[in-house]
Amino acid sequence: MENKLILSETHFGGQVLELRLNRPKANILDAAMTEDLLSALDQARNQKDLKAILIEGEGDHFSFGASVEEHLPGKYQAMILGFHRIFRSMLELGVPTVAAVRGQCLGGGLEVAMFCTRVFASPSAKMGQPEINLAVLPPIASFFLAERVGRPTAEELCLSGRSIGAEEALQRGLVDHISDDPHLAAITWIEGALLPHSAAAIRQTNFALRMELQERFERTIPRIEELYFDELMQTNDAVEGLTSFLEKREAKWSNR
Repeated sequence: MENKLILSETHFGGQVLELRLNRPKANILDAAMTEDLLSALDQARNQKDLKAILIEGEGDHFSFGASVEEHLPGKYQAMILGFHRIFRSMLELGVPTVAAVRGQCLGGGLEVAMFCTRVFASPSAKMGQPEINLAVLPPIASFFLAERVGRPTAEELCLSGRSIGAEEALQRGLVDHISDDPHLAAITWIEGALLPHSAAAIRQTNFALRMELQERFERTIPRIEELYFDELMQTNDAVEGLTSFLEKREAKWSNR
C-alpha cells in the first residue's frame, strides 16, 4: 500500500493496479487527493505489464465529490483545472479503468466513475450530479454523461440534481453490473476479459476506442472551463449556493 490519500496495490503480478480513495468518511476529492491520484496514474505510465486500473473508495462510500470549499472565488480555477487533469491522464494512459462503487457516488466522484471503461456497483449505491443545487455545473458530466446514458437522461439528471439508485443506473447505462461485492465482480471481469490478452494490444486498442473522445475532450472541456470561470462564477447565485451549503442554510436565489 502507498500514499495516505490514495491506497495503491497491485494484483496478478503487476497486471492490475488498484487505487482506493482514502479520506474518511466521504473521500472528498480535494486538491491534495487529486494530486495523489494524478501521481498514482503518472507512475502507471511506465508499468508495461499493466492491463487494468481498478478505482474504488475506501470505507462505505465511493466519494461525495469535489471539495465545496475549493469551488469558492479565488480557488475554483485551480481546483477545476487540476481536477480535469485526472481525465486527461486517464485518456493519455490508455489502460482500461474499472470503477467499483459502494454507497454514495456524487458530483466529481461520479464523474471519475462514469469515465471508467466499466462501472460495477453495489445494490445500495446512489449516484448523482447535485451541482445544480449549489448553482454550479458539472463540467465533466456536461461533456461525458450523455455518452453513457443518452442526452435526455443526462440533461434530466444534471438539471434536476437528483440521485438515482443502482437499478435505475443499470437500466440507463450509467452502471454496467450490480453485485453485492462490486470489488470482487470488477476483479473477476478484469481477470476474464482483460488478463488473457497482451497488455500492449489492450493499451493500443483502448487508445483507438477513445481517440475521438480524446479529441472532443480537448476541444470541448476548455470551452466549458471558460463558461464556468467567466460566466457561471460571476453570478451572485453561484457564490450564494456554495456559501449557503457551507453555512448549512437554505439558499436565497437572486436569479442573477
